[in-house]
Order: sequence, then C-alpha cells, then structure tokens
Amino acid sequence: MPASYALDRGIALQRTFAAPASVVFEAWTDPAYLDWYFNPDQHTDQPATVDLRVGGQWRQEMVETPEKRYFTGGVYREIVPGKKLAFYWGAVGGWPELDLDNLDESPLVTIQLTPYGAQTLMDFHVQFPDQYTPERVDWWMNCGMVAGWNMTIDRLVAVYEAARRAG
Repeated sequence: MPASYALDRGIALQRTFAAPASVVFEAWTDPAYLDWYFNPDQHTDQPATVDLRVGGQWRQEMVETPEKRYFTGGVYREIVPGKKLAFYWGAVGGWPELDLDNLDESPLVTIQLTPYGAQTLMDFHVQFPDQYTPERVDWWMNCGMVAGWNMTIDRLVAVYEAARRAG
C-alpha cells in the first residue's frame, strides 16, 4: 500500500517493489533504465545522463506538455550501491534551479532500500534546508511537488508490477 507523509520540513514516501534492492537502485542510477521517470504521454529526445559518484550529477529532461519542458536531476551526496542514494535535487538551468556553489541551499532527496523477503521496501525523503523560511517550505509543499513525486514513484512501481506479471 503506498504511503505518503508530510514532514515538518519535507515529505516521506514509502513503496514496496517486487524486485531486489540492487535492481531498484539500478533503476535510479542507470540512464538505460531511467525511462520510468518520464511522464508517460510526453517524450524527449534528450538522453538522461548519470555520473554516478559523490559530487557527480544526473540530469534529464522532463516534459509536462509540449510547451513546458525543463531539466531536472541532482548532485550525488551519498551512494551505497543497493542500499542508499542521496542527492541534492535540481539542475543547473533547470527545475529546481541548482547552484553548484551552494548545494546546501537545495532540497536533499534520500532513498533508502531495505530487503523485504523477495521484495524491496523503499523509503524516499525530500528534506528542505534549515535556512528555508516557513513560507518557502509552505510554497514547496503546495507547488505540486508532493503530487509530482508520488506520480513519479508510482510509475517506477508500475514498471516492476508489469514486469512481474509478464513473468
């Protein structure tokens, strides 16, 4: 059952996948498997890029409508293959706007993967920096980010459910 929680300065989502943690980790980090991240009815000809190392960046174009396109991604802060991934969320010239000289000013996304029998439990957090004012946190919480991350993560779950049914 999907779970979503509002935190004081961010959100927490929890999902279960019918796949090992190493496969879920790969879905987040291998550009060949990042198609799940895109909106299903919109397409881009821009390939996703991933520099999987602490300080490396991942970047891909999001297409909400033909008129609304932007890059998103992040800068990796922590990488524990098959277990944990943390990145400052955003892209230079994208959304959210990322300033490489002030990464601590960006939302921090943390993904924790825990084996659960033959499945994987994923805990996903977006935490806003301490220096964000309550008004700025409220803006983030009401700008569509919560629904957007829920829809994005649900697409990832759907990929694994379809693969499991296909057998």
